[in-house]
Amino acid sequence: MLHLDVMDGHFVPNMTIGQPVVESIRKITRLHLDVHLMIEHPDHYVASFVQAGANSVSVHYEACRNLDGTLGTIREAGAMAGVVLNPATPVAVLEDVLEVADYVLLMSVNPGFGGQKLIPYVLEKVRKLVSLRREKKLALPIEIDGGVHQENLADVVRAGCDWIVTGSAIFHSADPETTVRQMREAAAHATAVQC
Repeated sequence: MLHLDVMDGHFVPNMTIGQPVVESIRKITRLHLDVHLMIEHPDHYVASFVQAGANSVSVHYEACRNLDGTLGTIREAGAMAGVVLNPATPVAVLEDVLEVADYVLLMSVNPGFGGQKLIPYVLEKVRKLVSLRREKKLALPIEIDGGVHQENLADVVRAGCDWIVTGSAIFHSADPETTVRQMREAAAHATAVQC
């Protein structure tokens, strides 16, 4: 899967790609496009990102006035609907909306810039979400984004993350292909020994 960060310079202090870039990427790959909207008023844009080729669209709890409705709009447009929490937002805010989400993305850095270090307490949030997911008998994947690299990948997987987003660890590597292979192997090993 390709994780595509969309930033508007308002919700986060950085700007990145928009729908035309997603549409261009869709033309050259069949990979799952996981679009992460770090924008204000995401409900105004979710359908256009699905039309551009997104297979899944995640929106921030902190940016949505009507999270249930926004997740519904994503699903109606034909994509998986994800909800994102910033590091300081507690998992408990999702308790009543988990049944209408297809997945949850936990930010393990403050959103807006690559290359940050993983905030350690987010792994405890992952464990709380795993417990809540088990309690509610849900199968939704848990995704993590920010500061994941080879040295902390096993801890992230063992905490309960199903989808791992990594950028700088690969893009700043001298050999990205080898780094991806090693990270996949580390994740598989961590899953095999998970308690």
